[in-house]
Amino acid sequence: MTIEGPITQSLTLADGVRLDADIYCPSEGGPYPVLLMRQPYGRRIASTVVFAHPRWYAAQGYIVVIQDVRGTGTSEGRFRAFETEQADGAETVAWAAALPNSSGLVGMYGFSYQGMTQLLALAGGAKLGALCPVMIGWDVHGDWAYEGGAFRLSDSIGWGIQMAAIRASHDGETEAFKALSRAAKSLPLTDDTPSFPDILRRYRTLGHFADWVEHDSADAPYWQGISPRGALAGRRMDVPMLHIGGWYDTMLMGTLDGHATALATSDKPQRLVVGPWPHLPWGRASGGDMGPAADGAIDELQRDWFDAFLKDKGTIAAGLDLFDVTAKGWRHFPDWPGDTRSFHLGSTGLAVATVLDGALSDKPGDTAQDDIVHDPWRPVPSLGGHDAAPMGRQDRTAVDQRADVACYTSAPFVAEGLLVGAVDLDLFVTADALSFDVSAVLSEVTPEGRAVVLTQGYRRVTSGEALPIRISLRAICATIKPGAALRLSLAGASYPAHPVNPGTGAPPATARIDEAQVITLSVAHGGETPSHIILPWTKARSDLSTAPLRSLKQ
Repeated sequence: MTIEGPITQSLTLADGVRLDADIYCPSEGGPYPVLLMRQPYGRRIASTVVFAHPRWYAAQGYIVVIQDVRGTGTSEGRFRAFETEQADGAETVAWAAALPNSSGLVGMYGFSYQGMTQLLALAGGAKLGALCPVMIGWDVHGDWAYEGGAFRLSDSIGWGIQMAAIRASHDGETEAFKALSRAAKSLPLTDDTPSFPDILRRYRTLGHFADWVEHDSADAPYWQGISPRGALAGRRMDVPMLHIGGWYDTMLMGTLDGHATALATSDKPQRLVVGPWPHLPWGRASGGDMGPAADGAIDELQRDWFDAFLKDKGTIAAGLDLFDVTAKGWRHFPDWPGDTRSFHLGSTGLAVATVLDGALSDKPGDTAQDDIVHDPWRPVPSLGGHDAAPMGRQDRTAVDQRADVACYTSAPFVAEGLLVGAVDLDLFVTADALSFDVSAVLSEVTPEGRAVVLTQGYRRVTSGEALPIRISLRAICATIKPGAALRLSLAGASYPAHPVNPGTGAPPATARIDEAQVITLSVAHGGETPSHIILPWTKARSDLSTAPLRSLKQ
């Protein structure tokens, strides 16, 4: 098709604020459904860091609208992350439906912030024909700003600086923009209060960061107002949705929780696709070579979805398309398998001193204890998974050799099995500080002896909490073949994904680097303290597809 655009058009909201959008549309024929993306990074970017250009979508027979949200790009108003997206989104959808040559049906697409604007528009009452939310935070506190109660340090500071710089540029604050731009090139992770660096204190009015770091409690009302989880509580989500995530995306569990809630509150089809990808980029090179099946075909999948529900072309069923990160191919499930298998931690007390001592066994052994000494001067580094670049299936063999990491390894498997779903760890762990952190990483140990990350989780613990401590690891899909083993690695830090816990109990906004203490974590197992990991375990399957996932049509 011949495509016209971008043509800039404006919407004046009920409160008088003008929002600007670029519109791309086929030159002839129609009417056409509308695909809307609302984003804060400058509308000409249009999520092309992961998606095809809007012209490609227009060439599939759509009017494509890319809008600057309030206070960004050339749109008027004051940008506050997510705070006005319900009402603004609903008004924009109604406006887009009435554009010339529109069929009146509107779908929304976009990832990350742009995925969130979809769900928040729905919460605002928008009448939508289909959605494709990709890599979203269902609960902004637990999926985006914090994990297991621990602040996400490098991610939050990086995005906080970026959004403050966008606001400074929009508002004409040139000196602030220059300072923030310099800080973005070398993140300020070592200020006196590492979780609230000086530059973000200085420019706190330019962005959301101060609100995020100062509202460290998940129960704070602030989070309910900006999260789809709160905005859609008690509401039905009766819109067909294609939910797309990545096993190594920081917001994976938000995508899974959004999908689960939509399934429970909607009669419309819900499809979930999870690839082996981090937040970006998407492809076979995500965390090592994941094979040709991992090459992203997200644009084609979204086109199928919108064609089915906005044009009535083809049929798409619900279900799950999950990438198996060890077999390097796609598996389809009607739903998550429900079987589990537990492995109990055991050792002679030397699981920290050597990787040869700690074990994962079907039954608990004798009572024993491993002591992990966390030194804030040399915290255990973040590596792979969803925690730090390079993300994905990184080799952590050298990290496991550190004397502040406790390792528990199973015997090599004699029969093939499949991990499909979220992993939980019940840990009898205490420490000699008011507060301490636990990093838990599950790896595949190859027959050659390499420990390659499968999934991980993190938890901030207040001393005196009831035991065992539940630590939630991310979901995964992985075939464990004969000869391979599993290893659980425990540590008191994952830096700089998370700030070093000083042990004082101070909240992240005031926790000082010079108050950090050496902390001893004591992990008890066996007997009356049966620390164990709960795996989503099911029998092996032969349905693997090693071709890229390019179509959802049945």
